[in-house]
Amino acid sequence: MSEAIPHPDENNTWRLATNKASEQWPRSPYPDAENKYFMVSADGHVQEPKDLWQKRMAEEYWPRLPGVEVDAKGTQFQKTEGFRPLKINKFKMEGEDALRNASGRDPAKRIEELALDGVDAEILFPNLGLTIWATPDAEFSQMMCRAWNEWAWETYGPYNDRLSPMACIAAGDLPGAVEEIQRCAKLGFRGLAFPCKPVWGAPNHEDLNYNLPEFDPLWACVQDVDLPITFHVSTGRDPRTSRGNGGAVINYAVHSLAPTMEPIANICASGVLDRFPKIRFGTIEAGIGWVAWTLQALDEAYLKHHMWRRPKLELMPSEYFKRNGFASFQEDKVGLDLAREHGLVDNFLWANDFPHHEGTWPHSAQAIERTMAGLNDDERAKILGLNSARVFGFEVPERYK
Repeated sequence: MSEAIPHPDENNTWRLATNKASEQWPRSPYPDAENKYFMVSADGHVQEPKDLWQKRMAEEYWPRLPGVEVDAKGTQFQKTEGFRPLKINKFKMEGEDALRNASGRDPAKRIEELALDGVDAEILFPNLGLTIWATPDAEFSQMMCRAWNEWAWETYGPYNDRLSPMACIAAGDLPGAVEEIQRCAKLGFRGLAFPCKPVWGAPNHEDLNYNLPEFDPLWACVQDVDLPITFHVSTGRDPRTSRGNGGAVINYAVHSLAPTMEPIANICASGVLDRFPKIRFGTIEAGIGWVAWTLQALDEAYLKHHMWRRPKLELMPSEYFKRNGFASFQEDKVGLDLAREHGLVDNFLWANDFPHHEGTWPHSAQAIERTMAGLNDDERAKILGLNSARVFGFEVPERYK
């Protein structure tokens, strides 16, 4: 382990557990190995300055921006236009958790931090900025997206061969979305980040959603610029729905991860990919164990509910995903165990979610050993980096070919 990484405290020692499986593999996930895999993290998070939006948006919008409010008792609450107020409990991060919290702020240093984990390239998403979609006002959301995109390209554009931010798009504002996609494509962004639901909030049958033909101008634009679409967890509705005992666990599994399958179902079941067959799309940070079941369920519904289905599709829903879709994960042995059997090896993308605590940095090699022993060398190589290189257009260095 590098001297830059302290020995894990008692809450993180489990991260070191390994079966040392890679000692029997042709290639290694360890950063200093001569025969290291080419590794692309399909999900990382920037550390934005807190005043990013104030500096780039008119003052009239400042009261509506995500931030912190203090009540008469001095209690702090996180305020976001589309979230319920959330009390901020103060606690001190220590050890490796504190290291993660403080990492990833400077692009050049970030490359060094990622190298400690064996990562050669990274796809970047917002951190504080995941709340830019948390409003029912799509035009306001688009303003926040544009401000984030401007900052992200200024900050990471010079490092785009290694650190590639996704262009954030408020899909519910259709004219603005088309304009922003075209602008960001010209700048050189490698992909797009859409919210899991184009209209923020709980499910409502009256809201527009991605399965409806109103979105065809957006799909036409996406196909024209030829950039993949990503759907990151916690971007369609408030993931902090559960309160009280077990809330943190319930919210993460049920209200953050699970709803990310909705845009996949919308795209695969609605005929979008018959009209726009070149669109590439996928989920980020939602894991992969659910993918095989979801595709099976979509196919089952298409066959058994034939009397209600419309339109008639050229392919089965699962075939669209296998042809055009992808899904990222951090540690998901269940999903990896299903990958080969269900023909999904080419659709899965590994990520270390740096610097979030849900991720595996800086002990990804051990996590990979724990979860990928059931794959062969070619399958590991695809999932660890080659699939992401194909989806997002990274050049694979000669040493890895």
